[in-house]
Amino acid sequence: MSQSIDYGKLMHRAMRSLIQEVLGEVARSGLPGQHHFFITFDTTHPDVNIADWLRDRYPQEMTVVLQHWFDNLDVTDDGFAVTLNFGETPEPLYIPYDSIATFVDPSVEFGLRFETASAADDDEAPEDDDRGTPEPTDEAPIAEDIQPDEPQGDAEVVRLDSFRK
Repeated sequence: MSQSIDYGKLMHRAMRSLIQEVLGEVARSGLPGQHHFFITFDTTHPDVNIADWLRDRYPQEMTVVLQHWFDNLDVTDDGFAVTLNFGETPEPLYIPYDSIATFVDPSVEFGLRFETASAADDDEAPEDDDRGTPEPTDEAPIAEDIQPDEPQGDAEVVRLDSFRK
């Protein structure tokens, strides 16, 4: 038996289980009301499966939006698969829960942020952490209904700090 309870690991497991439950319900019944999700994930995670051109364009992080058009949402115990439309090009993606950095539903001001092991080990976390901010940058691009070479200037910026009390 270990010397202490790893609350961080337990909390991450619970939060990932919440994401699985929410996405599972969406896969069964569709998105209710105005709900939609910004999901930022680590494209370097070994189990992420995305097209080569997406991996080349987003070599570290990518933010996808589940809102107006998505197809083939398949939720498993380890992650989810979904087809998203990039311009006129539907692309299948597989995103394991372990690769998710943030999960945000701005319609109800709900957000989850997963600390990385290196960030959790630092005594002082940086105040401006791009992993917690799904916004259109090179580190966290928005990907939904866009042309591969089109600028993303009309994306909504969601800051997780606004959800904290």
